[in-house]
Amino acid sequence: MNYLAAFLFAGIACFLAQLLLDNTKLTPGHVTSIFTVLGAFFGFLGLYDKFIAFAGGGASTIISNFGYVLYKGAYLGYQEQGILGLFTGLLKNGSCAIVGAVLFSFILVLLFKPKD
Repeated sequence: MNYLAAFLFAGIACFLAQLLLDNTKLTPGHVTSIFTVLGAFFGFLGLYDKFIAFAGGGASTIISNFGYVLYKGAYLGYQEQGILGLFTGLLKNGSCAIVGAVLFSFILVLLFKPKD
């Protein structure tokens, strides 16, 4: 059941993104930004925790999770350190995702040769 929920959640998110790309003049960068902001917004409303509880990896591997991670880090930083904690918490949580993306991209570049 966990696999099905993860597949459905991520599949619906990808379906919505594809609808936006096909039916509007938005670029992939715009759609990525929209989903990142939506992840932070759903985190603010307390819904993204429920998405992760329902869909597990399906909700925690798509781009909207990055927005949620940034929001959660800023929120926890604010609770611990006040206004300055907004920025330190944001960087503390977000840096793991960014470093992981850069590291895995570097490894893939070493393993595969792009076509011209």
